[in-house]
Amino acid sequence: MILRDELVRACDTLLGAPAFKDYTVNGLQVAGRAEVQRVMSGVTACQALLDEAVAWGADLLLVHHGYFWKNEPVPITGIKQRRIRTLLLNDINLLAYHLPLDAHAELGNNAMLARRLGLRVEGCADGELGQGLVWLGSLAEDTAPTALARHVGERLGREPLLVEAPGVGQIRRVAWCTGGAQDMITQAWEAGAEAFISGEISERTTHLARELGIHYLAAGHHATERYGVQALGALLEQEFGVEHRFVDIDNPA
Repeated sequence: MILRDELVRACDTLLGAPAFKDYTVNGLQVAGRAEVQRVMSGVTACQALLDEAVAWGADLLLVHHGYFWKNEPVPITGIKQRRIRTLLLNDINLLAYHLPLDAHAELGNNAMLARRLGLRVEGCADGELGQGLVWLGSLAEDTAPTALARHVGERLGREPLLVEAPGVGQIRRVAWCTGGAQDMITQAWEAGAEAFISGEISERTTHLARELGIHYLAAGHHATERYGVQALGALLEQEFGVEHRFVDIDNPA
């Protein structure tokens, strides 16, 4: 068992949370009981995950997508009220890290995606490793776009949507950014990548990929961001002796 505030301070420091300008609040979003023994982690603090936390008797819920997003309606009504009410009635802490958990050099979503896909990490296109969000690296050997898409699908358990760039052949240099980073495709191309892997795709992404000359793989927002929160939860279990359980609420997006 550990005091909640001690655990939160450790996570804030480890992830360098105060240094990030984000679209949401990073850190403790909803306060519950002061002592923590059971930590449940998940990608998004949706009602289904909250219900799992209640059923398991979690003291703290650790997520990548929490609440209080920029331009979100302020009133606590409807779905927002039901979610927060569930946390408060059951005295469960909500701890959320967005960009800090994408960027972390060892535990972050980009780092864990690279490990899962076997990508050799070589740096970032938009900052220092551990701070930047567009990661750069390479494959072990030249790979056809369809073969890379097949590999990504096998490793993530979700078939990616592949947009092939005309006239661009084998892939060796790759850029990636998990989640909804499709508009960073230009930065990936400027950094010399022949393929860019992210989570989502917009209508404009297809045209950008074709006209820039870079293959694009939309591998799923949820599918690419399942691993950072698991790594952080496992570290908390190891370092602080809490019990950790990851729950995957499936999401096809």
